[in-house]
Amino acid sequence: MRISQLAWRATTVVVAALAACTAATAATAATAAHAAVGSAARLSPQFNGSVYAVAYRGDTVYVGGSFTGAVIDGRFRERERLAAFDTRSGELLDWAPGADDTVRALAVSGESVYAAGDFTEISGHPRDAIARIDGESGAVGAFSHQVAGTPRALAVGDGKLYVGGSITEIDSSGRSRLAAFSLHGGALDTRWRPTADNTVNALAYRGGRVYLGGNFHRTDGVRSTLRLSAVDADTGELDEDFRPKPPAVVYAIAVDGDGVYAAMGGQGGRAAAYTHDGQTRWVRVFDGDAQAIAVLDGTAYVGGHFDKACTTEFNGRRGACDDRSVSRIKLAAVTPDGSLSDWAPQANGIVGVRTITVDPVRRTVAVGGDFTTIGGKSQRRYAFFG
Repeated sequence: MRISQLAWRATTVVVAALAACTAATAATAATAAHAAVGSAARLSPQFNGSVYAVAYRGDTVYVGGSFTGAVIDGRFRERERLAAFDTRSGELLDWAPGADDTVRALAVSGESVYAAGDFTEISGHPRDAIARIDGESGAVGAFSHQVAGTPRALAVGDGKLYVGGSITEIDSSGRSRLAAFSLHGGALDTRWRPTADNTVNALAYRGGRVYLGGNFHRTDGVRSTLRLSAVDADTGELDEDFRPKPPAVVYAIAVDGDGVYAAMGGQGGRAAAYTHDGQTRWVRVFDGDAQAIAVLDGTAYVGGHFDKACTTEFNGRRGACDDRSVSRIKLAAVTPDGSLSDWAPQANGIVGVRTITVDPVRRTVAVGGDFTTIGGKSQRRYAFFG
């Protein structure tokens, strides 16, 4: 029985229900709505290449990307696509495993940091696209698998490491964009085998569900599970009651006790919030793709390559807002009722922000991407708010 519960472009038609919800929430673009954190960036390292992934472990934050060095207090320190620093002091840590190509995703479980991406080696050890690294020493763990395709997303829960991307095989065993491994022994999970018919860009775990976001139209062969779906964390069985059907490709997702949040491309770009049963709560429209999203204290933090937040649901053929818009360059925040917050750090760049991660314990927000300034001040590819 079924359980209950860089920049891309996509051209689409927004369904009537989604447009209606957008219209209702767009009217609430009150600049008096405040975010959970301030908009001034705190002291942190800067990087000489793109940041694709950020993960917290206690007072340590781990960063992955295509960079080869970090700068702190004006001093350059070599860091081959992986780095870590202390969130309290902003100091770069000695943790320095090196990847030979881009790290696209990070996840933390206990003392371990999991990395996924384009690499074939970590610190000289052969590791095909996925690796486990000790969070203290940086030593590369025995976890090793052969991966056909590129992993783009990681999530941890239910004793498993979940992987999504363009994966077609793990250790010569067929997989359709999704796979899972035991967090204990590292073995490929032979039971968890959901399928997607196109790339999975994002994963999130909560309450026995794994949420999937991407370019796909079918999950487990079921039609109309467009771009955002949920499967059982243990069996991989599709939750057929969760069918939000976002109107464009989903690049990132987040989840909390109130529901599921998605960052999308399409005509301009969109961020949306859904209930756990797939009903639309609010939608915000931007003039460029929303590529990252995270939620803290009910406020959704959105990143992308947009420059404006639209104050209506309307935008033009090329995604431009109509005459009513608010400057939100690469970063914005949306309050629980769908109002646009006054949080506006104002990043720069073309690609802008690729990833956003929050720490609910320390109430901080970390963002990474290709920007080089925040609020007009030098802040290269990583920023930390709290």
